Amino acid sequence: MRISLCNEVLADLPFAAQCALAAELGYDGLEIAPFTLSDDPLSLTAAERRVIRRAVEEAGLAVTGLHWLLVTPKGLSITNTDPAVRRRTRDMMQGLCELCADLGGKYLVHGSPAQRQLPERDIHAAKGYALEAFRYAARAAEKAGVIYCVEPLSRRETNFINTVAEAIGVVEGIGSNSFRTMIDCSAAGLAEEDSVAELIARWMPSGLIAHIQVNDPNRKGPGQGEMDFVPIIAALKQYGYTGDLGVEPFIYEPDGPGVAAHSIRFLRKLLEAA
Repeated sequence: MRISLCNEVLADLPFAAQCALAAELGYDGLEIAPFTLSDDPLSLTAAERRVIRRAVEEAGLAVTGLHWLLVTPKGLSITNTDPAVRRRTRDMMQGLCELCADLGGKYLVHGSPAQRQLPERDIHAAKGYALEAFRYAARAAEKAGVIYCVEPLSRRETNFINTVAEAIGVVEGIGSNSFRTMIDCSAAGLAEEDSVAELIARWMPSGLIAHIQVNDPNRKGPGQGEMDFVPIIAALKQYGYTGDLGVEPFIYEPDGPGVAAHSIRFLRKLLEAA
């Protein structure tokens, strides 16, 4: 299992410095939030994409994937009633699949809670719009050779797709090997009745879990809260997970570099002991 750092944790640093520090701390890669690269990620030229990928690789890292996909440009939504908004959003989803491949990434994590929120009215239609967008993303992912993952998030963040079981239902409905789901430990700790280890045991054999993000329900890094990661790592090993662990804290204590350092030390120790 590679350990990847979500790069917004170090967003106060220039990109090359993010790469250098992540490598120095012992990470294997960066999971990139596109909005940290540009307010309009699709405007990045082929030359600019090569520069980004080279900076990562020269630091001895890999771009493992992309996450926080629809933050910019503003106004994107897969559930909006305006066809023009949905078209722009689908175009962004397609373009991000291409960006991920250009940077050497393997997966995209579709969290974007505000951009998938269901309205109070016409919920059935909004769900239809979302499924249409996901089918579009699946085709784009197939063409780009990447995996597009819908991320279950707690009801604190969104009212649509809150559990792994709900996400699995969407994935099975789409029916593409390039469209799967994932487990975010923080979200699962808030939304699920089962523990994360139990979710892994239940769903990993399906082949539909393509990624794991590690963080605590208190929104800090792994090992900075009450979630027990020992059984999580044990379950991942037991069920043969060979993908990436994306470190994604939202509260940086003592600061971005500090939480990044703590998280990698904590995870390396667990992996060595497992």
